Amino acid sequence: MSQQVNALPVCKYEKSCGACSLQHMSYAEQLERKQDSVKKLWKKEAKVLPIIGMNFPYYYRNKCQAVFAKRGGNVIYGTYEQGTHHVVPITDCQIQNKESNAILHTIAELLKSFKVQIFNEDTGTGNFRYTLIRKGYQSNEIMVVLVVATPVFPSKKNFVKALVKKHPEITTVVMNINDRTDSMILGEREEILYGPGKIEDTLMGCKFLISSKSFYQINSLQTKKLYQAAIDAAGLTGEERILDAYCGIGTIGLIASKSAKELVGVELNHDAVKDARKNAKRNGMKSAEFICGDAGEYMVKAAERGEHFDVVFMDPPRAGSDEAFLSSLVKLAPKKVVYVSCNPETQKRDIEYLKKKGYRMGDIQPVDMFPFTEHCETVVLLSQQKPDDHIKLCTRNQI
Repeated sequence: MSQQVNALPVCKYEKSCGACSLQHMSYAEQLERKQDSVKKLWKKEAKVLPIIGMNFPYYYRNKCQAVFAKRGGNVIYGTYEQGTHHVVPITDCQIQNKESNAILHTIAELLKSFKVQIFNEDTGTGNFRYTLIRKGYQSNEIMVVLVVATPVFPSKKNFVKALVKKHPEITTVVMNINDRTDSMILGEREEILYGPGKIEDTLMGCKFLISSKSFYQINSLQTKKLYQAAIDAAGLTGEERILDAYCGIGTIGLIASKSAKELVGVELNHDAVKDARKNAKRNGMKSAEFICGDAGEYMVKAAERGEHFDVVFMDPPRAGSDEAFLSSLVKLAPKKVVYVSCNPETQKRDIEYLKKKGYRMGDIQPVDMFPFTEHCETVVLLSQQKPDDHIKLCTRNQI
């Protein structure tokens, strides 16, 4: 598990930012810590495979966001100090891509020269709030999202022209209007100021359109390893009918469907479903269908119709799945469930439920998606037990 990397100096924002809580540890120590935490969680109930780490765990984020503020006549940008509206200025983050660091610096300079009013969280005055930047790892396309409190942005055309002139690598600029008072970065309304309003990226041979609000894994290099671990766990032969139960824009489902016969993806977000359908068409996936709706409800109705799925891929949010979803999954009764999780604790809770319903779990594969943070992703295969195995299990439980 030892990981030798050319380490950068400890981040100068370590104490004030708080985002990277493991900055004080070498990368090898971080991997060992995460490996041990998963092992302790499962004790001797399951085998934990060696964690999959990175060769160079820096500048890996393909998405970054920064809050802007006015201080001493200057425009600063960075992140909120934990639990406050105090902005910690950060000009060179070691985990977000280098292009984003440079673009944020230019935006701060332009905001000052164009005399743009910066939003004040305490008074609710001003206009410019945040910037979100997304970069395609393979395509190198870059989207800049300027988040404002109102659509009134004087000289926005000249502002964007100056920004793109300084950074011709930018392929699209979007203005997002967010007048909310909560912690949400993006609002509902958007206006395209430059380019197509989306970027495209290629992941494991599939092309994906990405908008400002699309869920797309932040660490592209590790996503390949994570998804490959999930697909390997599924043991696809090309004959399977698979369900992607939290499909988003269709990433893992479309990639897995190259080794399967048919794909159905289900997602509540209407915009994500539209993007998933476009992505299927873009990749020539004629046997892929994407449905807008609740995955749990879909599985119950599919079971009632007598539909069969060989494999269900599930990648829920940190809170995991609720019992309604899991009971629907049991009713559908797929042969295999591949559970990808960003929270091993809620994954364990959900797996315990599925084990009681007749599924047995395989080995646990940890993947380090977010170096320098406590977060760890895990992939687990759950398979239907053979009828005689289930009888033996029930008998043991009754003793």
